[in-house]
Amino acid sequence: MVALRLNLGVPTTSTFYHLKNSKSPPPFPARLRAANKKKPEICTADELHYVPVSTSDWKLALWRYLPSPTRKRNHPLLLLSGVGTNAIGYDLSPESSFARFMSGQGFDTWILELRGAGLSVLNMEYGEDTEAVSKTDRLKSKLLGTFIRLFGTLSGPFFEDNYSGENFTVAKQIKEFRQKFLNIIEEGQHSSKSQFFDFQDRFSNTLEDFLKQVDLILKYDWDFDHYLEEDLPAAMEYIRTQCCPKDGKLLAVGHSMGGILLYAMLSKFCFEGRDPGLTSVTTLASSLDYTPSKSSLKLLLPVADPAKTFNVPIIPIGALLAAAHPFASRPPYILSWLNPQISAPGMMHPKLFDKLVMNNFCSVPAKLLLQLTTAFEEGGLRNRNGSFFYKDHLGKSNVPVLAIAGDQDLICPPEAVYETVKVIPEHLVTYQVFGEPRGPHYAHYDLVGGHLAAHQVYPCIINFLNRHDA
Repeated sequence: MVALRLNLGVPTTSTFYHLKNSKSPPPFPARLRAANKKKPEICTADELHYVPVSTSDWKLALWRYLPSPTRKRNHPLLLLSGVGTNAIGYDLSPESSFARFMSGQGFDTWILELRGAGLSVLNMEYGEDTEAVSKTDRLKSKLLGTFIRLFGTLSGPFFEDNYSGENFTVAKQIKEFRQKFLNIIEEGQHSSKSQFFDFQDRFSNTLEDFLKQVDLILKYDWDFDHYLEEDLPAAMEYIRTQCCPKDGKLLAVGHSMGGILLYAMLSKFCFEGRDPGLTSVTTLASSLDYTPSKSSLKLLLPVADPAKTFNVPIIPIGALLAAAHPFASRPPYILSWLNPQISAPGMMHPKLFDKLVMNNFCSVPAKLLLQLTTAFEEGGLRNRNGSFFYKDHLGKSNVPVLAIAGDQDLICPPEAVYETVKVIPEHLVTYQVFGEPRGPHYAHYDLVGGHLAAHQVYPCIINFLNRHDA
């Protein structure tokens, strides 16, 4: 995760980097302009904006892709990513970029990075005194110990029972990998400083990056409702202010949890009798209710008890995936079952797949995962205190919805997508499953970054957006 801290001392409610090569100055003060000549290299957007969340210390990153001047659109387009992911998934390369495709079609395109993701930043300063450093070291040691126990507890039930034949062999190999992985972590924990950094290299530097965020980890105290009630409204209001659509509305596309957020917003605003400010919603591999499916996300369910037992505030999804990636993509492929969770065979260029796995995922609070697991319980996703079922009021919405599923999506299978689609009035919803019996097939991220998405999925979305951009 790349962290960026700004303290410019200028009276402004927002900050952005401007990369347009133009003779006319960008519309913000010269002092701010001089301070922001460069933006982080990882950000490939035309502009990087920051919007503060008034109820927290977070500033959310908004990647902006300026629209093609050849087409005039009426509404800006907001893109939302999945749980524990950043903006990179929408812009893997110039040839495989959902965001650039949409801006090329004339849409002023914005990718929101929610709190804790990507380039979003927390306004907090820490001293370098001895007591603070000592406290940080103690926290790192404690966190690493709980992380080791959590990893062992989570992985154990998946590989111990109910396997036979070929599955038994795979389970045995994965179990052996788990033990090797724990040995590596323990080796790094007990080794000298120089050995520790050698250990970090073996771990692809991801755990070190994770531990460096221990000060942020103490602030990783939010759930799905914080995204819904604070982050999303703040970002939408900022985009409205920047783009000034005549009717004050936005178009929105959400992948995975991003689509869940949009569904939840429609439901909540209907219940409260408010206008959500969206002219249409497109969801990619999203559902409020996974109960009828065999989603692999059920692996999240065992997180609940260990997270409570060990008081783990954060789950390092990015570090875990990056650490496991070599075992999934290289001989003897003992974790090869992980790759189809992300992309179907042949649907993503290997280099782009590596970039996605190594750069797109972040750490997430246990509270967030705990709330999301309610989507696997009767009635579907609930608010934090369990009093509101987000699916209950979705059918009252008058916002048109395009719901897209992938035929081989193991995380959000088509039956899960349809479980939410069926509660929306038929005249307002369009349901599309991509993939053919003999191929090509679409897994979870192929809908956004697969090499065929630009030819099959994107045009479907454009046609839908065109109908509702009036």
